[in-house]
Amino acid sequence: MDLQSTLKDTLQIIKETGAFIKNEALKFSLSSIEYKGKNDLVSYVDKEAERLLVASLGKIFPEAGFITEEGTADKGRAEQYNWVIDPVDGTTNYVHGIPFYSISVALMEGDDVILGVIYEPNRDEMFYSIKGGKVYLNDKEIKVSPVLKLEESLLATGFPYSKLQNVPAYIKIVEELMQKTHGLRRMGSAAIDLAYVACGRFEGFFEYNLKPWDVAAGGFLVQQAGGTVTTFTSTSDFIFGKELVAGCAIQPAFTEIIHRHWYATE
Repeated sequence: MDLQSTLKDTLQIIKETGAFIKNEALKFSLSSIEYKGKNDLVSYVDKEAERLLVASLGKIFPEAGFITEEGTADKGRAEQYNWVIDPVDGTTNYVHGIPFYSISVALMEGDDVILGVIYEPNRDEMFYSIKGGKVYLNDKEIKVSPVLKLEESLLATGFPYSKLQNVPAYIKIVEELMQKTHGLRRMGSAAIDLAYVACGRFEGFFEYNLKPWDVAAGGFLVQQAGGTVTTFTSTSDFIFGKELVAGCAIQPAFTEIIHRHWYATE
């Protein structure tokens, strides 16, 4: 497989899918919302965008299987290569007309991500990298923030909509970080949050109850851009570990606060 050629084709496919998503937003109605669970929304746009991605990516790399949010792929997970796809990361934003959502696509070889792309259609910002390569925002190389001190950092997080028994620990983490940083932002798309860590707009991001399609591409981009990504409990399996902490040089001080409160309720 020519990874560089695969990336080029992938970027074009994602760009075309992004145009479809953005166009549908102009005529989207709240009556089109479906519910997968409490506060877990989906729409025909998510499903159709995923079908477009699966069909096109399947053509450029037929050997690969699929790990997808909406389950539209006829082909499931394969033994060696798998595409990990979130067609609209930030669906709640999307259905409410908030223009902050993204497409997240990663290609895994075994347990390792070898290609990652996040596309924010409304800003026309494409974040991408391949294993061993540089990370780019459109055509410009990006790196994580050079900030060294937690008190000089701006962080991002996400609010949980399930596993609410962990909210007390989460609130304690948020409370302490509010006092020791420039602030926290809750944007509504974990993929974009991670892309913003990769390019230095945020110094760190944390969230729990995440899925592989939320974090596979973004976590990879942060690592490729010089950052560190772990779970709340310091393991490296952030893709399937359901929780994630990503950051730059502030990571030790950042994770110490998270660990201290999280372990207190384990």
